[in-house]
Amino acid sequence: MTVDSSAASEPRRSAAGKAGTTGSKAGTKRTTRTTSRTTTSTASRTTTRSSAKKSTDPELVQLLTPEGKRVKNAEYDAYVAGITPEELRGLYRDMVLTRRFDAEATALQRQGELGLWASLLGQEAAQIGSGRATREDDYVFPTYREHGVAWCRGVDPTNLLGMFRGVNHGGWDPNSNNFHLYTIVIGSQTLHATGYAMGVAKDGADSGVIAYFGDGASSQGDVAESFTFAAVYNAPVVFFCQNNQWAISEPTEKQTRVPLYQRAQGFGFPGVRVDGNDVLACLAVTKWALERARSGEGPTLVEAYTYRMGAHTTSDDPTRYRGDDERQAWEAKDPILRLRRYLEASNHADEGFFAELEAESEALGRRVREAVRAMPDPDKFAIFENVYADGHALVDEERAQFAAYQASFADVEGV
Repeated sequence: MTVDSSAASEPRRSAAGKAGTTGSKAGTKRTTRTTSRTTTSTASRTTTRSSAKKSTDPELVQLLTPEGKRVKNAEYDAYVAGITPEELRGLYRDMVLTRRFDAEATALQRQGELGLWASLLGQEAAQIGSGRATREDDYVFPTYREHGVAWCRGVDPTNLLGMFRGVNHGGWDPNSNNFHLYTIVIGSQTLHATGYAMGVAKDGADSGVIAYFGDGASSQGDVAESFTFAAVYNAPVVFFCQNNQWAISEPTEKQTRVPLYQRAQGFGFPGVRVDGNDVLACLAVTKWALERARSGEGPTLVEAYTYRMGAHTTSDDPTRYRGDDERQAWEAKDPILRLRRYLEASNHADEGFFAELEAESEALGRRVREAVRAMPDPDKFAIFENVYADGHALVDEERAQFAAYQASFADVEGV
């Protein structure tokens, strides 16, 4: 089943054409259309609320059911029509190895090797599907959780961990993979992506830009501003929102009264909600959106409806604000199990493939563990450096106090 913004089905138009349609100067006609829109909007809200009472399942683009059965979709099938069994196994491998790396990073944080970790558990399909939809010349702006997208862009997993250990500010060259450094400030990367996309358009380059953010970030002013600029300047950018249902402890229903993808309508570009646990659907929809961007049709908002199976970060305790029944319901929609069922039912993978992948997965875990333990310890006093160009008496005092505090542990250890 598919639900898109009405703008998605419009014929291709230039930015000027869109602006002309939106900003018509026929006063009388404008009043008529406004009244019509208001009436329709009211009726739509009533219908939406009524439908919500009948079913808790959202309408979305889905190509693969939780049971691993292929679903036909006239609009998006073409974007995965040529996918081969080898490529399907590749998508499965991507998700398995990403999950294994993520689990190892979580364990390393619990062992004191990392200061913090933001797990992607449950969001593998959204990240791998969208990441594999990008071309080499596309540019990606992530948050701090896009480990699967980083994998797709060729960033070594061990390079993601230095920042979380506190020994570097990123660990990779963004220009080597067209994959920007992780962004901690919530929502700011959508502005960076929009500005970059506007530059791409001015340069006349045939490439697209994709910005990742979460449902919580959708409430930030930065995201709304980026939507405005992207729409007005027809920027070749895809806004990929991973709606994992929880902005730390705040559920989505406390952030919005309409599905997130529908917000795109107010800015004048298409919005699509896709099953974020369906790697094929995420691949197809993101391919479509990036092709729109590259061909000069402007921005698209993709809402990947998924679930954060773990904590927001390792400093969070999700049991304080959500129940086990909710997690169990989403475990039945697991993205990796879903694709495995399809591979097995289609005879596209045998036990030998799964066994080899398990061994590769364990080897990756060992490599990540060894790499992190080989990293230097973070400099405890680096926080005091470069605060002021010429130094400051207060910073010097704080450094001395901190040094005394650290020295007190040595006294205890010597007892």
